[in-house]
Amino acid sequence: MSNTKRYWTGLDQLHNTPEHQERVENEFMPEATAENLLESDKLDEGTTKRRDFLKFLGFSVGAATLAACETPVTKSIPYLNKPEEVTPGVANFYSSTFFDGTDYASILVKTREGRPIKIVGNKNSKLTGGAVNARVNSSVLSLYDSARAAGPLKSGEATDWATVDAEVKAGLAKAAEAGGQIVILTETIISPSTKKAIAEFSAAYGEGVKHVTYDAISASGALLANEACFGVKALPAYNFAKAEVVVSFGADFLAGFPNGAANAVGYGKMRDPKGGKMSRHFQFETNMSLTGSNADVRVALKPSESPAAIISLYNKVGCYEFGNTISG
Repeated sequence: MSNTKRYWTGLDQLHNTPEHQERVENEFMPEATAENLLESDKLDEGTTKRRDFLKFLGFSVGAATLAACETPVTKSIPYLNKPEEVTPGVANFYSSTFFDGTDYASILVKTREGRPIKIVGNKNSKLTGGAVNARVNSSVLSLYDSARAAGPLKSGEATDWATVDAEVKAGLAKAAEAGGQIVILTETIISPSTKKAIAEFSAAYGEGVKHVTYDAISASGALLANEACFGVKALPAYNFAKAEVVVSFGADFLAGFPNGAANAVGYGKMRDPKGGKMSRHFQFETNMSLTGSNADVRVALKPSESPAAIISLYNKVGCYEFGNTISG
């Protein structure tokens, strides 16, 4: 059955008026008019005016640009069996964590068709309270870095995973048979699943396996200091939401600490005067920092002056506590 329906652009075409006939006959620009446009003294001659010439010129330039541009072809292939959790145009959110040695955050990852496109803080987290910083928020861009390695390299040359796996397994077996030592070098790991994988690997190859952690920015000084003072080799977590007075010596705890985002949330709660009480912040530092810029009192110190300042504060606090004990 053939389609007998007809459609018109307007009443002029339906009734075939003289105006419509004129537009049909003058649909394309006469050649003589285009030649006249090239001469400045004939721009007002013919049926085409200056505005139409600019339209014609813009279309010609755009068409030539597109013709010369080698645009890559992107093919969209529909699902044969669509995953139940994927609906085109509808975003999914997944809970995850972020840790790179200096920043930690509980996050929600927004994805579309399986591609992460945005990172926000997880407000249900009791540790971070939904706080993220700029580094955490922008880390999703690294997934779309065209310069990142697309595969394994051997001596600077590209290779494949099957070859790498075969050579690594052969080398591990040879080292285990000879009684040699196998060293695993990583940065600090907080993931329980990664730690379990390393433990299983160590159990499979015996006592010859040694796990060495190395961080570009070391926290060993703080670890050893806490072990000497409190008997626990760990990095402390600070509850700034309960601090009425904060004194910092060169510590950029709002930006440079591993849990800086969570520190900023607690710090902001006590800096809000709506509750009738607001914390006081004293910052002693050599260089300007984000934390120092938010302090009530910021004192610039030379690095050589910091020990004396810390001792002076310690003596003041000790005398205050001793005096309260006697009066009590």
